[in-house]
Amino acid sequence: MSGDVTIRSVTRQDYAQWLPLWDGYNAFYGRSGATALKPEITAMTWARFFDFYEPVHALVADRGGELLGLTHYLFHRSTTAIEPTCYLQDLFTDEAARGRGAGRALIEGVAAAARERGADRFYWHTQETNTTARVLYDKVARFTGFIRYAYRL
Repeated sequence: MSGDVTIRSVTRQDYAQWLPLWDGYNAFYGRSGATALKPEITAMTWARFFDFYEPVHALVADRGGELLGLTHYLFHRSTTAIEPTCYLQDLFTDEAARGRGAGRALIEGVAAAARERGADRFYWHTQETNTTARVLYDKVARFTGFIRYAYRL
């Protein structure tokens, strides 16, 4: 991807371009139509990015005012470290921008934010079948072998 892409914090003015990316991300993970997130979840997610007291943050890949991708990340405590831990929760690029460096740039943007906050770890999850993203992830990070379980509440 050419050097004209900027990774920056999301702004309130980005909502109209952020929302289709967010919807695309959710659709990829099967959250669309009857299984779509409730509108109040999207509204709360958006509001959290601008709440100083929330640990949730958002970056976007911007090319000349056009958003190509998003990433959402948060900081949390750990029982095995004093420093905060950074968790990249969501990463999505527009299909036309894939394979051109936007995803890598977004990951590097989160890594820079984690370093700035003094985090000692930075990690994320993806589905085993997300082969396109895993090609990038295998280049920029180390697969730790952890298997994730989810307990339905």
